[in-house]
Amino acid sequence: MQRHLIAVDLDGTLLRDDKTISQANLHALRTARDNGHEVVIATGRPFRHAKRYYDELGLTTPIVNFNGGLVHHPQDRHFEVSHHPIPLKTVQHILESVADSKTQNIVCEVTDHVYFQNDPTGIYEFYTDHALSVTTGDLRKVLQHEPTSLLIHAKGEHVQEIRSELSSIHAETVLNRQWVKPEYMVEVMRKGTSKAIGLQQVSRHLGIEQKQIIAFGDEENDLEMLEYVGHGVAMGNAIGALKLVANGTTKSNQEDGIAYYLKHVLGLI
Repeated sequence: MQRHLIAVDLDGTLLRDDKTISQANLHALRTARDNGHEVVIATGRPFRHAKRYYDELGLTTPIVNFNGGLVHHPQDRHFEVSHHPIPLKTVQHILESVADSKTQNIVCEVTDHVYFQNDPTGIYEFYTDHALSVTTGDLRKVLQHEPTSLLIHAKGEHVQEIRSELSSIHAETVLNRQWVKPEYMVEVMRKGTSKAIGLQQVSRHLGIEQKQIIAFGDEENDLEMLEYVGHGVAMGNAIGALKLVANGTTKSNQEDGIAYYLKHVLGLI
């Protein structure tokens, strides 16, 4: 059997709704590794929020964080780190145009240093977990470094307005995506950044061809990845657009979809 690279998104894909890995998925990915395949995490999360799953899976591969904004190897300091932050000038323009009346909060992450426009209470406390530093204040003044990620917690009625403005005014510099769970988040990344680009770097490092990459995902930030890989799989709970570009669909994240597909469809375990 040919050696494959199996790429897994975390939230809504590998992780159940309670943010745990099921025993079935854990066993499946460990068995795949025992059979000679490689497993890599490709997530929108920063590494500080993905490390527990990296360790739980017992991985020894590079990891794709911030949707490809940061690609690094937690165990190999000689690995060539790839970091693609958003130009600070562009961020300043975006901050000027997004009025407080349209947003609940704005979060900027400079790798593991986190900046908030407003107090990080409630749902925002997740972002502060294991952060190297946390700063709150007018981001136009306190943010002095190019951020890896910019999250705009938009008020529901202003989501499309904000996205349209980003797509028209800053289309040459950034791309934006939307989350609807648990809140209306507009995620802004540097243009050209994607999980697909991250996987390209990882697969070259591991010596695995594009056609031998299998990827699982569920959201808008997985689109490029599923289009790029040799075999893209949409979870049963995935958005419709992802199912349209996928090579196959599996059961949901609540039903051990990754394990089911690797065993019953691909026969890799």
